Amino acid sequence: MARKCLIAREEKRRRLYDKYKKQREELKANGDYEELQKLPRDSSKVRLKNRCMFTGRARSYYRKFGVSRLVFREMALRGEIPGIKKSSW
Repeated sequence: MARKCLIAREEKRRRLYDKYKKQREELKANGDYEELQKLPRDSSKVRLKNRCMFTGRARSYYRKFGVSRLVFREMALRGEIPGIKKSSW
């Protein structure tokens, strides 16, 4: 489980990104980079990090399922993900 402060920080960045998304697009389209510099840093898309929705883990994140590899494996073994089963040969 990731520290709660890291999860909260990421949530704050997502809120800022959503708030300034339209304004950023307009400034980029107009080429007004000085005004773009005045916006908060965390409102940029590149500052966002994908995290597991259950544990908050940032590494080994599966975008399609929204979880980390560890949670994915547990869910697959319990049969909670349709169409996924452990293979063996």
